Amino acid sequence: MSRVVILVIDGLGIGAMPDAAALRQGDATADTLGHVLDVDPPRLPTLAALGLGLVHPHESLTDPLIPGARAGRSALGYPGADTFAGHQTMMGTDMSAVLPALFRDHIDTVASALRSAGHEARPLDGLPVLLVDGRAVVGDNLEADPGLSWNVSGDLQDITFDEILGIARTVRRIAPTSRVIAVGGRGPEPILRSVRHGTGGTAGLDTPASGFYLNDGLQVVHLGVEIDHAAQLPSRAAEAGLPVTLIGKAADIIVCPAALRRPAVGTADVLKETRTALTRASDTLVVANVQETDLAGHQQDAPRYRAHLREVDLGLVALLEAMERGDHLIVTGDHGNDPTIGHPFHTREFVPLLHYDPAGSSASSAIPDSATLANVARDAARTLGIPFTER
Repeated sequence: MSRVVILVIDGLGIGAMPDAAALRQGDATADTLGHVLDVDPPRLPTLAALGLGLVHPHESLTDPLIPGARAGRSALGYPGADTFAGHQTMMGTDMSAVLPALFRDHIDTVASALRSAGHEARPLDGLPVLLVDGRAVVGDNLEADPGLSWNVSGDLQDITFDEILGIARTVRRIAPTSRVIAVGGRGPEPILRSVRHGTGGTAGLDTPASGFYLNDGLQVVHLGVEIDHAAQLPSRAAEAGLPVTLIGKAADIIVCPAALRRPAVGTADVLKETRTALTRASDTLVVANVQETDLAGHQQDAPRYRAHLREVDLGLVALLEAMERGDHLIVTGDHGNDPTIGHPFHTREFVPLLHYDPAGSSASSAIPDSATLANVARDAARTLGIPFTER
């Protein structure tokens, strides 16, 4: 019997990858974890005990490792630095061929498709952004690397989320980009006041500036490129008869019809749901995403990032207490999001791979670097005893 938990600390990078400066020269110095810990470092005894200090030495990560802990780092295995591509790679899909597409290069095609679907679509003055039906904004996602994703956004005080999602589905049908994201929220001022130019030729809604992340009612649906979700780890586990639970942002961006979905944003809620899911069955797969670290990175708020890391560390205590012989925990990230780098975008960094097996060797150890996050799916499938091949 095996229970496997994959816990993704969104935006937890541990140092720039060699090609990080290709988009932004300054990203060559990105180090989300190091920069967050360098000033007023929080106590993270649980993450240190799982081996985080092995892969990113720091004076605040010197607690002794627990038996059965193994730690390494992973390259991303996909272009750029993107939550959607990161999670799809982690679940076993080869996303290495995904190419960027700036919205400005496709605005006319998108506008034509929307008009054919019965919408009014017009470009905003001076910006390669569409205003649809006078209430929704279509443009680049300013939080990810240029061209990786587009957003369809609206204030839920002006438009329903079903309407936003309908617009996004029309855009998805003709979009070459890897992801189209439907975003609905509530802001303190008209949505157009937060539309602006971004980096690398992008333009769209500045979602953090809109206030959507700070107010209740945020709704998000990720519409990705065509993916064989049946071949991914969660569907393979469900096919083998194992209960599957997707928690937090993982419930939004991983597709598995048989899974129990538990969307949540609050870190404490995500960790509570994760522990609960672990105790539901003697054999199970749980994939959870802690999103608030990533949100703090976008808001360039290092103290808030530190606070959420501390919250994760405390929540892991209860999770480890619930683990038994045969269980496995994998703690990792999907990209970096350095809140001190000087911009509110993801950073292309290595991420930690912390493996914990209560029945493992009494000697903790470092493991070799991984070339791709797809190894998370391979390791989990091997533990669960189910067939798996990256596609």
